[in-house]
Amino acid sequence: MSLSTEPDSYGAEAIQVLEGLEAVRKRPGMYIGSTGPAGLHHMVYEVVDNSVDEAMAGHATTIHVTLLPDGGCEVTDDGRGIPVEPSIQYPELSAAEVVLTVLHAGGKFGGGGYKVSGGLHGVGISVVNALSTRVEVEIDREGRRHAMAFTDGGVIAESLHDVGAAPSGADGSPRTGTTVRFWPDPSIFDEISFRATTLLERLQMMAFLNAGLHIVFEDRRGESIPPVEFRYEGGIRDFVRHVNASKESLFSDVGYFSAEEDRDDGSMEVEVAFQWNTGYHSDGLHSFANGINTIEGGMHEEGFKKALTNTVNRYARDHQLLKEKEENLQGEDIREGLTAIVSVKLTDPQFEGQTKAKLGNVPARSLVERATNDKLAEWLEEHPSEAKRILQKATQAARAREAARNARDATRRKSALDGAGLPGKLADCSSKDPRSSELYIVEGNSAGGSAKDARNSETMAILPIRGKILNVERARLERMLANTEIQALVSAIGGGVGDDFDEEKIRYHKVIIMCDADVDGSHIRTLLLTFFFRQMRPLVEQGHVFIAQPPLFSTEVGRNKIYLKDDAAKTAFLADHPNHKNEFQRLKGLGEMDATELWETTMDPTSRTLLQISVEQAAIADEVFSILMGDDVESRKTFIQTNAQDVRFLDI
Repeated sequence: MSLSTEPDSYGAEAIQVLEGLEAVRKRPGMYIGSTGPAGLHHMVYEVVDNSVDEAMAGHATTIHVTLLPDGGCEVTDDGRGIPVEPSIQYPELSAAEVVLTVLHAGGKFGGGGYKVSGGLHGVGISVVNALSTRVEVEIDREGRRHAMAFTDGGVIAESLHDVGAAPSGADGSPRTGTTVRFWPDPSIFDEISFRATTLLERLQMMAFLNAGLHIVFEDRRGESIPPVEFRYEGGIRDFVRHVNASKESLFSDVGYFSAEEDRDDGSMEVEVAFQWNTGYHSDGLHSFANGINTIEGGMHEEGFKKALTNTVNRYARDHQLLKEKEENLQGEDIREGLTAIVSVKLTDPQFEGQTKAKLGNVPARSLVERATNDKLAEWLEEHPSEAKRILQKATQAARAREAARNARDATRRKSALDGAGLPGKLADCSSKDPRSSELYIVEGNSAGGSAKDARNSETMAILPIRGKILNVERARLERMLANTEIQALVSAIGGGVGDDFDEEKIRYHKVIIMCDADVDGSHIRTLLLTFFFRQMRPLVEQGHVFIAQPPLFSTEVGRNKIYLKDDAAKTAFLADHPNHKNEFQRLKGLGEMDATELWETTMDPTSRTLLQISVEQAAIADEVFSILMGDDVESRKTFIQTNAQDVRFLDI
């Protein structure tokens, strides 16, 4: 199977090319994380990242992302276009063919092509090629259009060739840029249907992080929907306004500062935007490196947190807003209600792991720390009334932290007196290995009774909760810890709560929320998810939280009872069984199922459906929870109307 139309080019280099992409097909998860929906959408991000790199380098202004009617995806930019001359390392291939077929090939390694780049590992577009049934590329460069195509995971179907003059751009001169169309391979991915909302969230984030970049998204798969366009001249300042839109801001101004430096090993720049709101959470800091969401933080985040704490305390001392005998405010006090975006761009970013979740560059910490010390101090001096409000809020947070600590200590003492420290209504499992243990949080005592009878007592623990737990979006920690249902959750899971949460101590690796499929059940589910997201974030981030999905319908085929998850499953069933005459029973609540029915439909590991909750983009999740569970009724109403047709939000 040759990689070129030239018969004599099938040498050792070509074998390496094939083996490289073949490795991707054998172990796709190593390169894109998974073969589920997250991995599928990662394919789009890899292609878009290349276009964003062109924008960050100052060569592209507009990116078009289009979902095609036949299931493909097209990404077009107006950058410089991938180089088309012969490759130096692989002379029998053009530079563009090497970029598409060789892992770790691209303009991001020598330092000459890009000053900064998100595609650190350089595997992006070649991995997309390896995991697609077809890829088509058009390159407009130096007045000419070149095209090439690949099939079956990277086999060259059409070598790069000149197809004529490049079309004219808006200004009449020949356009430059790259267009990539790809069709994901259904034999690799669990499903190959893109979700527009998932892509829009990521594209909007990219537009926020690159001020002035114009991103156009179009979905041509179904009925005609107008294109969605993003362009934010204010960049990350607009990002902060967006995240805080459903919250009550402490002041109207969004603070902003930036700094850059050139070093022997490359250049670095940082920009920070910030605004406090009246909320009680200290998890509103979102960091990015070269446009990549570093959800596990890293050096840039450490530098900002340290300098923020020092600068605010120094300002408070200098202006007698903290008395001499009073202790310094802690970082968590100052960050309560803060929404901040910290975005760094570096020539050679060092990320920990292929997922790029944590930045490891030590110089980034010192740059961000210096910039925050200098520029934030200036901002506080220039905004005395805002500074006073920030200090008042932080002081209140410090008092609440002390009250919460006392409440936590009281909870721990009470647990110790109780003996094992586990809530009385918990029916625990006999296994002591968290990896094989599951905790079912069940709505209502009657459903809890059925679940206890139905469960496999070796690995399944049952915790019934009564009614609706406290809405933690509107309450401080000490009030939460006084709530009986939340106390039971905290002691059952075992990892603590808030900033004390220790993932190593959790007693179950699957925490499964099992509620009725009605409005009350949905509300309880959302309250629980809000609690886990705000107070046990690592539990969600590490993929330990699931939602059980009891079926809505049952029917009989012969002597067998068939359960169907929802209306879509019922429609699909009728399509497969057009002559089905038996009626469909709409299943009642969990409490009305007997133990056998509950086991068969919802708890049996061999047949149940669990929805895993993940937080890939914490800034988006922060915004969603604030809208759904906050005080702004109008924002909540708009959100629900906008997303009513999106199946992802029906599960929250």
